[in-house]
Amino acid sequence: MTDPGATASEEEPIRLVVITGSVREGRFGPTVATWFTEQASAHDDVAVQVVDLREHPLPLIMPEPGHAPPPDTSRVHRTLAGRLAEADAFVVVTPEYNHTVPAALKNAIDWFREEWAAKPVGFVSYGGLSGGLRAVEHLRQIFAELHAVSVRDSVSFHNAWDRFDAHGRPLSPQDCEGAAKVLLDQLTWWGRALRSARAERPYGT
Repeated sequence: MTDPGATASEEEPIRLVVITGSVREGRFGPTVATWFTEQASAHDDVAVQVVDLREHPLPLIMPEPGHAPPPDTSRVHRTLAGRLAEADAFVVVTPEYNHTVPAALKNAIDWFREEWAAKPVGFVSYGGLSGGLRAVEHLRQIFAELHAVSVRDSVSFHNAWDRFDAHGRPLSPQDCEGAAKVLLDQLTWWGRALRSARAERPYGT
């Protein structure tokens, strides 16, 4: 039953942005991101948008604080900034490169600040034996510096290339679908709580 005293923002679905963090040729990320997006779209309290960083290339050289990005970067920057700013929560889909975060993902995170603040972040990782978990541990530290809140549970695929069929479906869906539901439940709880808090009082004031 809907609480008659609930505000409109409390009733609206959480606006979740799913970010594909790898931009390499031959990457496996879109397979994992597509699967998770389907799981999120089936969740009653979530409205999903997908951001593939390969479609939003940002240079390594960033402008000084207070200065506008170069003209050839400004359109990409504005588009991505708008999508991140409108989000209530994020899920980062990431592999592990050399025991840490893909360079393009770290660069994209560093281009923004206020867009991440006081919002929850979840992680879906994939890789070999580690399942990308070392990248996730580094991402938790990075997002903490940006005042984002990482949720406890994540989804990881160890030896991911052997865990999906030719159509991009997990071979053992019951385990990963259960983990995805736990992650989404945590994200929606934090997303609603922090959205209400930001509406009541802007973060940092």
